[in-house]
Amino acid sequence: MATELSNQRKAWSVLIVSTLAFTVCFMVWMMFAVIGIPLRKTLGLNATEFGLLTAMPVLSGSLVRVPLGIWTDKYGGRIVMAVLLAITVPAIWLMAYATEFWQFLTIGLVLGLAGGSFSVGTPYVARWFPKNRQGMAMGVFGAGNSGAAFNKFVAPVLLVAFGWTMVPKVYAAIMLGTLIIFWLGSASNPDHLVPSHTRFMDQLKALKDPRVLKYCQYYSIVFGGYVALSLWMVQYYVGEYGLDIRVAALLAACFSLPGGVLRAIGGVLSDKYGAHKVTWWVMWVSWICLFILSYPQTDFTVNTVNGPTTFHIGLNVYVFTALMFALGMAFAFGKASVFKYISDDYPKNIGTISGIVGLAGGMGGFVLPILFGALMDLTGIRSSAFMLMYGVVWVSLIWMYWTEVRRTDVVRGSAAQLAVEG
Repeated sequence: MATELSNQRKAWSVLIVSTLAFTVCFMVWMMFAVIGIPLRKTLGLNATEFGLLTAMPVLSGSLVRVPLGIWTDKYGGRIVMAVLLAITVPAIWLMAYATEFWQFLTIGLVLGLAGGSFSVGTPYVARWFPKNRQGMAMGVFGAGNSGAAFNKFVAPVLLVAFGWTMVPKVYAAIMLGTLIIFWLGSASNPDHLVPSHTRFMDQLKALKDPRVLKYCQYYSIVFGGYVALSLWMVQYYVGEYGLDIRVAALLAACFSLPGGVLRAIGGVLSDKYGAHKVTWWVMWVSWICLFILSYPQTDFTVNTVNGPTTFHIGLNVYVFTALMFALGMAFAFGKASVFKYISDDYPKNIGTISGIVGLAGGMGGFVLPILFGALMDLTGIRSSAFMLMYGVVWVSLIWMYWTEVRRTDVVRGSAAQLAVEG
């Protein structure tokens, strides 16, 4: 009894400090979403270059997820997470002294390692909990995505008060403090490790599994889209509605905050109703929101009996923010439900699979901001970003229908096979 109670305490301690670490890592990972705006003016960047700048940390954070997931399976989450946090501290501090575009891109690649912390923490916390509570545990940990929202509260205040160079200095201090707290509150369990004789290539065989590819597609929307929009929204509000950067960051947090915090609720719902049902409805809500968000500001003239009459159609800032809030909620539930799929289907190598799926999601977060900028430079339409994401959601819906929905009752959750006529 005493041993069981001790393990429960360790499990919750691991979950708390890991969630804290992931939250701070996500703040650092999304730092360019705010400081990128003054940097864009200082460096004279176009929309495509701005997209590349904000996406660079996402690139390295995505690519490193697979090896980090594998190392977590082999060496344990405590040591891997601690090393990861330690590496990022000097890189964050050095950003304050960068002056050239290539320097920011290079430092951004190192900062991106913070984004890889997800592939460490997910298997690390999941293995401390029983199977029927793993969705909850991974959802609570994944709520660290809310670091994107906290970044929009903290960074603008520091930027306006002290200039953008103060932001990386403060974030470096926060990361160092987080490292100390994590090490003191975390624990190790040798039983959670993959046997040492397991080879690297054996773990990568999961890439041949079509289910893994499907989960990668789902996650490229709910996580990749979340990351991309978190990076893009501040400058979207500034450009589309002419808002002050502090107000723009506050409104952008209406998307980032629910997109992170509510992930825990998505984990609970996935435990109760199943990953499939939650993911299906997430895709449909996202489809509806993105369809409306895609419509650009439009003026048109109609010749009436009384002469030409001009009309304006477009989303005002209030409706736009409400739709982004709903989209953030959907993405939050979807991020949790995708990893519930993984914990159900791959209990013995969660680290490897989460790394692969996390890589796909992260690459979505890397590619999308660049495409957002390229489309805006090409068309001059800011809402083209939502048009692109609307099309990608269509791909997920079609894929999910043909592989899952045709054989499943998503309303009642039944997995009964459809009857074949005649």
